[in-house]
Amino acid sequence: MNAQLVESMSVLPQRALSAHAESPASVGNVGIGFDILGHSVAGAGDRAEVRRIDEPVVRIAAIDGCVDALPMDAVKNTAGMALMALRKALGLRHGFEVVLHKGIALGSGMGGSAASCVAALVAANALLERPLPAESLYGFALEGEAVASGGRHGDNVGPMLLGGLVLATRDRLVRVPVPEHWHCALVHPHMVLETRKARAALAGDYQLGEFVAQSANLALVLAGCYRGEAALVRDGLKDVLVEPRRAPLIPGFNRVKQAAMDHHALGASISGAGPSVFGWFEQREDALKASAAMSAAFAEAGLDSDVLVSPINGPAATLVDATRKA
Repeated sequence: MNAQLVESMSVLPQRALSAHAESPASVGNVGIGFDILGHSVAGAGDRAEVRRIDEPVVRIAAIDGCVDALPMDAVKNTAGMALMALRKALGLRHGFEVVLHKGIALGSGMGGSAASCVAALVAANALLERPLPAESLYGFALEGEAVASGGRHGDNVGPMLLGGLVLATRDRLVRVPVPEHWHCALVHPHMVLETRKARAALAGDYQLGEFVAQSANLALVLAGCYRGEAALVRDGLKDVLVEPRRAPLIPGFNRVKQAAMDHHALGASISGAGPSVFGWFEQREDALKASAAMSAAFAEAGLDSDVLVSPINGPAATLVDATRKA
């Protein structure tokens, strides 16, 4: 079981009837790992309050924060659908009531839809008589994510569940080691780019050579992370498949990316479906300088932006004290 999750469970009294959990933001795809690679990001997240109820249903009681115009019908809500899948799989007789506190904007490329369902799952899991390992929540999280994105892909929910950089296949999660001093600069421009629209931009034909190049780049990045060799990551962190088709959807993207590269980025690309842009750096100081330059580049394109600088080994979703403010 995820160590953070095990440790945080100690804050709950035996047979607790409610639990609170937070899930961090994430960088999906990491450029070269479309739908299968992602890492968590410290500094932003969603929070869920889950209460066990006698009725055999899942009910969304309230949603607040930076986003509130979300479906209250559980079957149309990522958190609601994830908990419905949990109830069905475990044959639970009781139900759950959920309050969501949104800290991640939807359509931001920071895993906003995924964070809600992961936070809700971690909180609900703590209320079970026998809580499941974090990895066992993966399938339920995929069910929730599919509500928003239209597909079962784990590049956001995987790293939120385990923390850090995670390879998320259809059935498995693999935590990928990354040097502790490597950091990510993530810059979110104040615009909305819906995931479904960003995925529609990928329609069309691709050349076999493009797939070969992308596979080689993914292999280089994974090898570089496992070996702690920045040179391998620098050679591989280049998205030749998705970025060229989505970049026109993001005003000023080329200048924002170049700002990251000018500050010694190992690579930079679109975070998730966009419009956020990320860069990887060997040192936190470079990430901080780059984030300011990237934000300035978005400003030149007429967009204000928010900045996060986080270790690539970001946090996992975890239980939190109920008295802590959202």
